[in-house]
Amino acid sequence: MPIEMTSDPETAAELPPRSVWTALKRGMACRCPACGKGRLFRGYLTVADSCDACGEDLTAQRADDAPPYFTIVVVGHIMVPLVLMVERNYAPAIWLQMAVWIPLTILLSLFFLRPIKGMVVGYQWASYMHGFDTRSRADGAAEPAE
Repeated sequence: MPIEMTSDPETAAELPPRSVWTALKRGMACRCPACGKGRLFRGYLTVADSCDACGEDLTAQRADDAPPYFTIVVVGHIMVPLVLMVERNYAPAIWLQMAVWIPLTILLSLFFLRPIKGMVVGYQWASYMHGFDTRSRADGAAEPAE
């Protein structure tokens, strides 16, 4: 018996559709997922409270541990094949490998962490997750974090 995904048509009609791909691209560029113009971050990983261009409230985001997890997956898929290829073909000394691979892993992690966090926030915004769905409270404000 196939599983059928259904959604409440009244609920779907209340929310305007948001493009997930557009929100992911804007998040990866560290821009507001709503307009693509304002900055998403006010620090290296600190998400701005609101967009300085369109005023979109970004306090509802709950990225938590997802960006580091996805960063580990991406960096691991880059580093492991490189390490194995170099080890198999050239077999350099261990001290040389540690001098190259450890800093490269750290740099790649720092490079990917911010855009990946932007993509997670963009996905949450496009999917109306957490407090991005203003219907969650009667006054239109996001639910407070517990």
